[in-house]
Amino acid sequence: MIARELSKNIKEDWDNKKAIVLLGPRQVGKTTLIQSLIQDKKALNLNGDDPQTRLQLSDASTNFLMNLVSDYDVLFIDEAQRIENIGLAVKILVDAKLDKQIIITGSSSLELGNEINEPLTGRKWEHHLFPLSWKEVRDEFTFAQAINRLEEFLIYGMYPEVVTSRQKEKVLLELSGSYLYKDILELTDIRKPDVLMKLLNALALQVGSEVSYNEIAKIIGIDRLTVVNYIDLLEKAFVVFRLYPFSTNQRNEITSKPKIYFYDNGIRNAIIGQFSPLISRNDEGELFENFFISEKYKRLNYNGFYGKMHYWRNTQQAEIDYLELNEGKINAYEIKYSPKRKVKFTKSFTEKYHPENTFVVNRDNFWEYL
Repeated sequence: MIARELSKNIKEDWDNKKAIVLLGPRQVGKTTLIQSLIQDKKALNLNGDDPQTRLQLSDASTNFLMNLVSDYDVLFIDEAQRIENIGLAVKILVDAKLDKQIIITGSSSLELGNEINEPLTGRKWEHHLFPLSWKEVRDEFTFAQAINRLEEFLIYGMYPEVVTSRQKEKVLLELSGSYLYKDILELTDIRKPDVLMKLLNALALQVGSEVSYNEIAKIIGIDRLTVVNYIDLLEKAFVVFRLYPFSTNQRNEITSKPKIYFYDNGIRNAIIGQFSPLISRNDEGELFENFFISEKYKRLNYNGFYGKMHYWRNTQQAEIDYLELNEGKINAYEIKYSPKRKVKFTKSFTEKYHPENTFVVNRDNFWEYL
């Protein structure tokens, strides 16, 4: 098992007073991580994919719940988003102050978020687990081995099974199908999965570019509101995330169009069916940008970053690829795969916002910022 950074964070919140909620995409190792933390404890393991578990917990009485956990120190409910009213059940147990640690995991916030947010307000510690991070891979395989696998990570991504498998394409194609049909289609009222596939393909081809909801709507043949709603669903299912433009409402700054990135390069490439080596591709820059920004997303999330992630562009097409804003300070990044690319930060940004630091990230130094 590859050691996960999030283990430390979860251990710090292990207090038996609040529930621990672990969210993240399917197959990123949520179950494996929790099992490693409870292996020496007396734990009751339940799974929301099991019909009997769903039946027992969806409308359970207080008396039943108390008896259910009475002989255990830990209650672990996996895939909890499939259990109706699970938030109310966990609330009852937390409020009973039984001195037992309750842990629930979910592969989507489509349903689980709605189920737990209100009943568990003030009663939970929430964590997000993602595909393997650069730090986790580096620590597992040594820096030398990890850096030699950079092209592999750009093409096949960093899902645990993909990183350790010899059949990477096969695993990725199964994962990308699971993403779409297991959660999004089953837990929502999407009646045209082909439209969702067309949207995903359009987003995959626009990684690193500003996304116009209106333009995508025209390409796919649906209305703008449906595009926005579907992208929101894809975010809640941990397929993509949005990077919004930074602006102080200057008339010459882009203020509305987001950039959309995939949590994992491999899923992005599986969607467009492209696993060719970098030497035969024309999207190496987009792949590297998606990789770096998704790694930044993981790093800041695991480190408890409370600032904001943005990009910046003005109407004259001057651009900064990536910004981190925290406590009034700005760090600006330009992201270029090739170290030979000449980069100069635009004065229209630096003279107005005075960033604390400016960094040029490429394949030879990216690890210094992760």
